[in-house]
Amino acid sequence: MVRLLHLILLCLLGALPVRAEPIYVLSVQGAIGPAGADYVTRALERAAEANAQLVVLKMDTPGGLDTSMRAIIKAILASPVPVAGFVAPGGARAASAGTYILYACHIAAMAPGTNLGAATPVAIGIGGAPGEEKPVEKPDKDKQAAKPADDKDKVLPAGNAMTRKQVHDAAAYIRSLAELRGRNVEWAERAVREAVSLSAPEALEKNVIDLVAEDVPDLLAKIEGRKVKVAGGAEKTLATQDAVATPMEPDWRSRLLAVVGDPSIAYILMLLGIYGLFFEFSNPGFGIPGVIGAICLLLALFAFQLLPISYAGLALILLGMAFMVAEAFVPSFGVLGLGGIVAFIAGSVMLLDTDLPGYGIPWGVVLPAAAVSAGFLILVVGMFLRSRRRPVTTGPEELIGALGRVEVDFSGEGWVHLHGETWRAVCPTPLAKGARVRVTGLDGLVLRVEPVAENT
Repeated sequence: MVRLLHLILLCLLGALPVRAEPIYVLSVQGAIGPAGADYVTRALERAAEANAQLVVLKMDTPGGLDTSMRAIIKAILASPVPVAGFVAPGGARAASAGTYILYACHIAAMAPGTNLGAATPVAIGIGGAPGEEKPVEKPDKDKQAAKPADDKDKVLPAGNAMTRKQVHDAAAYIRSLAELRGRNVEWAERAVREAVSLSAPEALEKNVIDLVAEDVPDLLAKIEGRKVKVAGGAEKTLATQDAVATPMEPDWRSRLLAVVGDPSIAYILMLLGIYGLFFEFSNPGFGIPGVIGAICLLLALFAFQLLPISYAGLALILLGMAFMVAEAFVPSFGVLGLGGIVAFIAGSVMLLDTDLPGYGIPWGVVLPAAAVSAGFLILVVGMFLRSRRRPVTTGPEELIGALGRVEVDFSGEGWVHLHGETWRAVCPTPLAKGARVRVTGLDGLVLRVEPVAENT
C-alpha cells in the first residue's frame, strides 16, 4: 500500500510542469565604456538572482576603455551563471577589449563572417599608441645564423618604458585568461604584441574559440549538455536544446550612463553648463540659467570622471572662451577673437586624450560648437555687457540727476515739473517760478532738488 502511494505521488510530481532555468541575452554594441560595463555587471547580478542557467553576451565592438573592460571581465569571472561570449551577427567583430572579454567567457563562439583580435592596448596619454611601435628582434651575436626569431625574441623599443609596461601587462592579463579557459595562449599573446586578428573558422581551428554558430538558437543547440565551471569551482551542465533565450535590455541607469557618457554629449553639457553659469553671474537673480547650467556642468564633470580627458584640452577651451569674451571689449582688431577660436577648437580636439575608437569628439560637433560659442560670446555677451554701461533710462534711478523747472515760488516745499509730470519737491534754498533744478534724491514720491545756475 505504501509503495502504491509512493508511485502515485511520483506520477503526480512528474505530471507537474517544471520551470526551466531562464537564459538571458545581453547585447554589447559599439565602444565599451562605463555604460556598457554597468549594463553587463548589473545584468549578471540580475541573472544570478533569477537563477538563470546561462547568459549569452552578444558582442560587436571595436574595443573600449581598459577600466570598463576589466570591470566586465571581473563580473564574468565572479558570476555563478555561465557566460557564453558570442561575436554576432555576421560582419561583427570583437576587437581589442572585445578579445579579452571573449577569452574570459566560459564559452566562446563566433558567427560566420566575424573576426576578433588586434588586442594591443592603446595608450591614454601623450605617448601615443603602443601599436605604433613595431616589435624588433633582439640583437644576435651570430648575425650569420639563419634561424628566425620567434615571438619571445621580440621586444619593444627601449624608447618608451610606459608603452612596454602597458603591453607586457596586457599580454600577461590575456595569457592568464587563456590559461584559465584552456584556450590558445600563444595566439592570445600575439594578439596583444603584434595586433593580429582571426576570422571565425581560423579562430576555431587555432582553439581560440569553442565553436562557430549561425545565431543564438544554433549556439544553444550546439552547447547542449556542455559542462562548465563557474565561480567557486562548481560545475554546471547546460540544458539549452529547447530553451528560449530572453533579451535583457539595459535599465534606466545604464541608459542614462550611455547618454551622459557619450563624449559628444558630455562636451555639449560642459558648454551649456559654462554658458548657464556665465549668464547667471552676469545677470544675478534670474535663476533658471544658473540652475540649468549647474546641472549640466555637474553631469559633464561626472562624465569626465569616467572618460579619459585631457586637462590641457579643457584649459585650452576655457582660455579660448576667455579670449572671445575679451574680444568684445579690447580693441585687438580680431586677434583675441581669432586666437580664442583656435584655442577653443584645439582644446576640443584634445579634450579626450585617447585614440580609442568611439571616444573622440567628431568635427561635426567641434566646428558648430566653436561657431556658436564665438557668436554667443563675442556678439551676444559683448552686447549684453556693454548695455550695462549705458545710463539708466527708466525707473526711479533714472530720476537722480534729471533736470526740471519750478512750478510756483516756494521755500522749503513746493512743486516741480519733470518729464511732463508735476512732482512734490523739497529744497533748503528758496526757489522762484521757472527756476531750473536738479534732482539729488528721492524720498518715496517726494523729490529732493537743488537749484541749477542758468547759462548766460
